[in-house]
Amino acid sequence: MTPFPRSKFTKSTFLLACALCATLSACGRDQAAAANNRDARGGGNAPVAVTTTIVRASDFSDALTAIGTARARESVTVTAKVSEIVQQVHFDSGDEVGKGAVLVTLSGQQQQAALRQAEAAAKEAQQLLDRQDALAKQQLIATSQLDTQRAARDQANAQAAQVRAQISDRTIRAPFGGVLGIRQVSPGALVTPGTVIATLDDLSRVYVDFPMPEGELAQLAQGQRVYGRAAAYPGTAFDGVVSTIDTRIDPTTRSVNVRADFPNPDHRLRPGMLINVDLRHGERNALLLPEISVVQVGERTFVYRVGNDGTVQQVDVKVGTRRDGRAEILDGVKAGDRVIVDGTGKLRPGAKIADAANARTATR
Repeated sequence: MTPFPRSKFTKSTFLLACALCATLSACGRDQAAAANNRDARGGGNAPVAVTTTIVRASDFSDALTAIGTARARESVTVTAKVSEIVQQVHFDSGDEVGKGAVLVTLSGQQQQAALRQAEAAAKEAQQLLDRQDALAKQQLIATSQLDTQRAARDQANAQAAQVRAQISDRTIRAPFGGVLGIRQVSPGALVTPGTVIATLDDLSRVYVDFPMPEGELAQLAQGQRVYGRAAAYPGTAFDGVVSTIDTRIDPTTRSVNVRADFPNPDHRLRPGMLINVDLRHGERNALLLPEISVVQVGERTFVYRVGNDGTVQQVDVKVGTRRDGRAEILDGVKAGDRVIVDGTGKLRPGAKIADAANARTATR
């Protein structure tokens, strides 16, 4: 009897075993993929971890937005009226001064001498007028002579007043109370008319001027609440009111200029700042959801609502105004519905969710 070749038997058995293992492995992968597909369609048992919220009604108002520029309530560049040497500077950069405070004194020696001369002439003219008046009462001089002396007295007084005005021009005062900017002059410097000494701004209140479209004119009124935001103070809203609406529409831009008045006791708002303005009106009760919960796919807008059986339902909604991370829902859901906020990218209709009972409130 011829023995069976050992080497051929071993090789054939080994090849058969490898083929069987490959087949079993492929079947396992197919079954796992099918299971994963069932889970993605909601047919599996593994729930999807999400965050939910309850739809609630809250006070809400429409808002008109614009960009404006802050201006000081009063603002001026302090300059000299005459050409003269700076004798003394009475302020430092950034000082807060009151109305009438002396800022700079200019040299005025010639004017002081001229004033003494003019006052002496006015005093002499008055004394002469008094003597002639006494003589006129005794009818010792003509009335016309008395009138001539009275005119001379008035002329001397006017000359003295003119010199006093020239001296006053050499004392530069604050026209109103406010905060001074950076000092631009020093003692001994020669200033001329128009030389900038410093800026002066009343920062107790600021105005913000901003344009609004002509079509929104009917929505504007004096006294409306305005909220302003500046890049320098993220997260801070400044409260103001509409103080003035311009009487004219710009024919080029078809917009109207609006001025809002903002209290500024801490001087955080500065002239020239860019201010984002929200002008709110028409407060009403509305259903609100976090904007992140609203899904936009093409022309469809929908949310994922949690049904009574704990599965996900895809519901088309109609969205109104969006503001501050919230969206107004006009149609599609009602108060009390539970809507998924976070995790919508992993959901399919009919999927099961985890921790759906830990809902949080939709509005602040």
